[in-house]
Amino acid sequence: MNVNISGLTKVYGKKRALDGITLQLEENKIYGLLGRNGAGKTTLMQILAGQIMPTGGSVLINSQKPFENQEITESICLINESENFKKGLKIKDILKIANYFYPNWNRETAEKLLEDFYLNENLKIKTLSKGMESALGITVGLASRSPITIFDEPYIGLDAAARSKFYDLLLEEYEEYPRTLILSTHLIDEITRLLEEVLIVSEGRLLMQKNTDELREESFVVNGSSAAVSEFVKNKNVVYRKSFGSMEQAVLYGENRMEANEAGLQVEHVPVQDLMVYLTAKPKGGVSA
Repeated sequence: MNVNISGLTKVYGKKRALDGITLQLEENKIYGLLGRNGAGKTTLMQILAGQIMPTGGSVLINSQKPFENQEITESICLINESENFKKGLKIKDILKIANYFYPNWNRETAEKLLEDFYLNENLKIKTLSKGMESALGITVGLASRSPITIFDEPYIGLDAAARSKFYDLLLEEYEEYPRTLILSTHLIDEITRLLEEVLIVSEGRLLMQKNTDELREESFVVNGSSAAVSEFVKNKNVVYRKSFGSMEQAVLYGENRMEANEAGLQVEHVPVQDLMVYLTAKPKGGVSA
């Protein structure tokens, strides 16, 4: 399912949560939706899932608006950070409801994931730990096989081993049943290997939408003497700079790393998480919105 968002805004009182976002998402691709707290990520995902209405602009999924459109909302599964399930229900009740709601629901996948996460169908939601509830959300999201599946901080409470298992299961399921996957998380470096495209949001605006491999190639760190680094970064897009004694470090975005090598500077990879922090830093980031 193709997604076209144009001039999207959402206002809550005096707060502008989204401010004219325009982007396109292709089907059967894994996207990372990144940004700081309060950037507008959750609002964007909720509008995309048809849970809330935008104030302005448009969201079209296969040329249809998602809000109050059952045909579209049945094709979208949004797993929120918390409060996905009613506390009085049992896990088996949740699976039964999901089976009715999601046309592509796969019971075998759900049972496998419950086994992988050591979840008993007879447990009540109110008795689950935070990690167990996150594991149930992951189970429902992947087993829904929705053409658009969205995870908003899906693994709160999961330890590193359980998160690693989630990444492996997600890739397995995506390979078997391709779909559009949107992941929003603060554990960016953990998921970078999964992402085909990165979207960075800051203060309700889209800073960038970039292929992950291109983003890695176009962002880098240079280290060298202060004089050499200062000379190299002239008229270049520097998103972070730090001096220590007679040495200096600079992070650049959208530049040619071969030039840095030719200038005799030490060139290093910059993690996507660090780059996001630099680009969204106040008072300025390296990319204008």
